[in-house]
Amino acid sequence: VFSLHAVTGRLVPRDGSPSMHDSAAERLALSAASDLERPLHAVEERLAALALALHERDAHRIEQEAASLRAALVAAVERFSRAARQDPIPAPLRRRLAAAGGAVAAQREVLARATASLDRAIDVLLPHPSPGLYAPAGDRRRGSTGDTVS
Repeated sequence: VFSLHAVTGRLVPRDGSPSMHDSAAERLALSAASDLERPLHAVEERLAALALALHERDAHRIEQEAASLRAALVAAVERFSRAARQDPIPAPLRRRLAAAGGAVAAQREVLARATASLDRAIDVLLPHPSPGLYAPAGDRRRGSTGDTVS
């Protein structure tokens, strides 16, 4: 028999054998927490794997882990939504789900900043070509070809 750890929200074995005083409601609540633990743990694992792939700058693995994380998040949110309609979600599990959401947001922010930085570097390294003699409408600059007219 397992119980929910007050701080981590993870299921931990109880000391001793099951008590004869365990109520059906306690067993049901424990079972529900166990059902929520699995998808939440999957999200946490996928977040860690994505962080490692980002650290190693492995583009192929980043794509794989991002797809796995999306699938794990969908499954977890669906499971938590179903559970919340029946009973309140234990506070430690709610905190862990919120922390996972925060980690996703933080990784999204890191990726956005890296993308913006890469875009700026590309703009510096590969400047936009200057328009030729006939510039697009609205662009009044005349490009120079190096030729002169006499």
